[in-house]
Amino acid sequence: MVTNRTFTMLKPDSIEKGNIGAILEKINAAGFKIVALKMTQLSVADAKEFYAVHNQRPFFGELVQYMTRGPIVAAVLEKENAVEDFRVLIGATNPAEAAEGTIRKIYAESMSINAVHGSDSNENAAIESNFHFSGREMF
Repeated sequence: MVTNRTFTMLKPDSIEKGNIGAILEKINAAGFKIVALKMTQLSVADAKEFYAVHNQRPFFGELVQYMTRGPIVAAVLEKENAVEDFRVLIGATNPAEAAEGTIRKIYAESMSINAVHGSDSNENAAIESNFHFSGREMF
């Protein structure tokens, strides 16, 4: 298993606000290589499956509604120490707590409308990447 890869999604709010290019530029500038990329839209069933780990949380319904309200951009990124470095680049889930210059500090609206998803472990990076991309779509 490649451990120098991580998965990200630019969430519907990023797409709606026209921030795709700016966010991808920050990702490139941080040294990540994009090895898979596509714009798509999650169905309700897809969002429920992808976020199943949160299905008992009170915010689950709102999360599914948010993630299905418009298209997302899914990407697989490659870099040494990818998961940890990307978590630093995106910043804290709550943009008020995110470090200056991080993606969420710049582009997120709130803790629940937070611009971007980043895998939290190498294992989840592989699972999430394979959820969105077939092997022939990753290079």
